[in-house]
Amino acid sequence: MKSKSIALALAASFSAVNAYWSGFNVQATLGNGACKTQADWEKDFTTMKSLPGAYTSMRVYASSDCNTLANAVPAAIKTGGTILVGVWTEDNAHYEAEKAALLKAVQTYGFGWIVAVSVGSEDLYRGDTSASTLAQQIYDVRGMLSTVSGYSTAVQVGHVDTWTAWVNGANADVIRACDFVGTDGYPYFQNTQANGIDQSYNLFWDSVQQVRDVVNTVKSGTWVWVAESGWPTTGPTENQAVPSVANAQQYWSTVACSAFNSGHTFWYSLQDFAASPSFGVVDANYKPIYNLAC
Repeated sequence: MKSKSIALALAASFSAVNAYWSGFNVQATLGNGACKTQADWEKDFTTMKSLPGAYTSMRVYASSDCNTLANAVPAAIKTGGTILVGVWTEDNAHYEAEKAALLKAVQTYGFGWIVAVSVGSEDLYRGDTSASTLAQQIYDVRGMLSTVSGYSTAVQVGHVDTWTAWVNGANADVIRACDFVGTDGYPYFQNTQANGIDQSYNLFWDSVQQVRDVVNTVKSGTWVWVAESGWPTTGPTENQAVPSVANAQQYWSTVACSAFNSGHTFWYSLQDFAASPSFGVVDANYKPIYNLAC
């Protein structure tokens, strides 16, 4: 495991923070379960921009579900925001609906609102598909986008999964297919080892470095993005990991701030409703639960 000084050195090896996409994972439903309207998505974007750091990017998990892109894309354009798009891959009919929603969005609005496209989310971790099938879906979505006027290879297509899935050699085909690799890492859930808040910084950066090492071996030059991490304010204790506002604050100040300053990062999450554990950084009134300054 790497020391804090080594992790900081890794962070310092990257370019300036303004070169990075940074923002939050955002769900497509309200607290009552209703799908968000364009106005709701605009509220999410303006909330992110109002936080210390003035975040303008969000990650969504699907394209067609809840008419996510149909409502979120015009909201992004209106507020000056951008979106890391999710394409849900499971169930062929659902996958085709997801592709159709993404295709319609880029045909209608172009590509300027896109951060990148993640084909799937934690599919390998769940064991819901094979690496070869998922790799073909990544190629498929990239090929579809390439047919639209205005497309360029700057529109990156990749996949988001847990760090444990990425370091599994059986999943190398997915890395080869990706323009970027999004890694999810939660020391809170690493409950087979010492995972208290004081161990969380090193646990997190060690997981990121393990993914970087594997990705560099399989497909050198591919960037590893932090697609999810966070610490809950409420919920069950996981071994030594205790949810609390104070611990979430410490995790933000150490891990989140270093991640935002060292690469493309999407924090989990902007807001969640009655979830346990609860990772949201703003409450039901869209106010920060703890100090989000870095």
